[in-house]
Amino acid sequence: MPKATASSRQGNKISVLIADDHAMILEMFDHFLSNLPEFEVRTAPDLDAALSIIDEHGAFDLVLVDLQMPGMNGVGGLKKALDRNEGRPTALLTSDPTAQVISEILQMGGSGVILKTTSLKNLANEMRFMAAGGRYVPVELLDPHMMKSRGTAQSPLSTREMDVLALLAEGRPNREIAEELSLAEATVKMHVKSICTKLGANNRTQAVIVAQDKNYI
Repeated sequence: MPKATASSRQGNKISVLIADDHAMILEMFDHFLSNLPEFEVRTAPDLDAALSIIDEHGAFDLVLVDLQMPGMNGVGGLKKALDRNEGRPTALLTSDPTAQVISEILQMGGSGVILKTTSLKNLANEMRFMAAGGRYVPVELLDPHMMKSRGTAQSPLSTREMDVLALLAEGRPNREIAEELSLAEATVKMHVKSICTKLGANNRTQAVIVAQDKNYI
């Protein structure tokens, strides 16, 4: 009898396993995808937990693993997840991949890269494409000039924006940030918008995630 998979137990739903040590990104992705009728989502805080979930539930239609989380040891962790997922679509979740990383994951049979800064609308489409067997790399990562510059710059944020970002990372609302920094709440909103723009983030949560990945905070 063939081994059961996570997808075979969920009917026609796309079974997805997302592993990341950032609780915020797991919560954000889980909340968004769980509200889409075609997705069945599980999450894990590190690679070992993800591998255990695959062992318990069978192969998933798509597995996403964070490049920087515990247990990964670079792209070697993706290879472990790919093998454990029986060769089914397995991709990297990150915000700052190098050209070498992209080349290595594609050579080993990975399904590509999903950026943490991608819009939630694009996220669903990218995941559908990968789960169907496609290989996906964001077009901005294919530009050699952009690849050369990624990860080499210091924080583009001003000192005040860094102050606001640090409080965003603590989960503070705009009102509390304004009180802490003796600013008008409208000024805080302006800084938050500027932070998101400079970091290429769609919202304050993604801004914090990107900043943490780039070691700005």
